[in-house]
Amino acid sequence: MQRKPVTAVPAALACIALVAVVLLAGPLVALLLNIPWERAVELVTAPAAVQSLTLSLVTASVATVLCIVLGLPLSVWLAELTRRHPGRGEVVQLVVYAPLVLSPVVSGLALVFFWGRRGLVGGWLGDLGVHVAYTSLAVVVVQVFVSLPFFVSTTVTALRGIPVALSEAAALDGASRWQTVRRVLVPVAWPGIAAGTVLSFARALSEYGATLTFAGNVAGQTRTIPLLVELGLSANDMDRALGACILLIGIYVFVVGGVVLVRRTQR
Repeated sequence: MQRKPVTAVPAALACIALVAVVLLAGPLVALLLNIPWERAVELVTAPAAVQSLTLSLVTASVATVLCIVLGLPLSVWLAELTRRHPGRGEVVQLVVYAPLVLSPVVSGLALVFFWGRRGLVGGWLGDLGVHVAYTSLAVVVVQVFVSLPFFVSTTVTALRGIPVALSEAAALDGASRWQTVRRVLVPVAWPGIAAGTVLSFARALSEYGATLTFAGNVAGQTRTIPLLVELGLSANDMDRALGACILLIGIYVFVVGGVVLVRRTQR
């Protein structure tokens, strides 16, 4: 009698997993079935849709670049801090990962009180003639705030998976700290960094609540694709909302493709 492999998933767990897949895929399938595909070209080429798409892609791309510039040094420092001083590292992690658990509205209010015209930094910037709230810059600020933790968490996980012996061997060979980071840590952790970049872009692109609270819904300046969906729903124009959904779905297909490519590179 042939024995089942010990690594096989129990039937009960497999059934529960299938239920989870249905709960996740079911709403997506329902959305796809209700999109007016016969009007897809008309909806996605409408001036408002093109304007929102352009703004979303530009702001999400800028936010992603900022996440890399700010998040990579933060990830390297945080990975080393948690290794040498676990207590301090956990405190910093609580701050860095806070946007992951905050309500979008709470995140928007926090940004208002910091970057707004009467905020801690916004008031000082206002005296210099620089206004952040309700501008395209505000959209970028929001996107960085909500997507940076995704980049950091993924990159830190990748950095923690690198054996300390590699850094020590580089130091014994005479490499400086900069050389160790640039030639050892970053190349080895590259799949995780790439995955964090893709996730950050996707999160920035889908941001809605904090953007509406801090940046508003101004056509051509702050109206990203998610806000265009909200505008269509509030105006009882379901076709406009679904047309914006087509744009998001199309972009997410490329995002998923990027994640798959990163996974294959990692293997």
